Amino acid sequence: MIRSLSTAGSGMIAQQFNLDVIANNLANVNTTGFKQQRAEFEDLMYQGFKAAGASLGNGVSQPEAQQIGLGVKYAGNATSFGPGPAQQTGNPLNMVINGEGFFQVTKGGDTVYTRDGSFRTDSTGLVVTTDGYPLVPQITLPQGYQQLAISSSGVVTAVLPGGNDAQELGNVQLAVFGNPAGLSRIGNNLYAASGGSGQAQVLAPGTDHAGEIQSGFLEGSNVQIVEEMVRMILAQRAYEINSKAIQTADDMLGVLNSLKR
Repeated sequence: MIRSLSTAGSGMIAQQFNLDVIANNLANVNTTGFKQQRAEFEDLMYQGFKAAGASLGNGVSQPEAQQIGLGVKYAGNATSFGPGPAQQTGNPLNMVINGEGFFQVTKGGDTVYTRDGSFRTDSTGLVVTTDGYPLVPQITLPQGYQQLAISSSGVVTAVLPGGNDAQELGNVQLAVFGNPAGLSRIGNNLYAASGGSGQAQVLAPGTDHAGEIQSGFLEGSNVQIVEEMVRMILAQRAYEINSKAIQTADDMLGVLNSLKR
């Protein structure tokens, strides 16, 4: 009976993790470039009493194993890198990646990655993120520029003061990973490479399997509110039924303790 208490308890803990992930998705429903996560679980070890095929005597064998599961554990998060809705802004420094890839920025001397294309310029004209992290490779826009444009292949052009023709100012490059789900989220809409993601492959937009740039748009969150609500209800019901299992086991133990000789 004690086994059922710990098993159901592990189920309640797992659903707490599940609800934590769901709550984070819902909190970021309007976060630019946010990618939905889903909690994943694994069953724990099994206590075996008799193996399948064990001899029962007289030439008879055990047809199925006698095993009792010991619960569930939180295994990790699966990330959906499906595209979010494109939201038109009219600002040419706002960019959407139509396909695979991440923008590269510098934070504290390290290169980190983001799907948030809401770039702007600082006081020197350097293209930076909302938090001031410079885009990699660095692009600086001169004062007084006009008709800024970013092509689908990442070429940045503008008409400079005193000129009539557009001049190339730099190129936006994208980082592509063999396993983007292995990237570590570090906040501020940023990801860091890890052993699970592999090394970044830097490509020009639209080449190989890197996506193309769409200027003047931002990528919204790909969180589906209705889907999250359904998952939240399921998590609540699973939590309740596991708590009911604990109550039932406790009642049965109470009956056992009340037995008299």
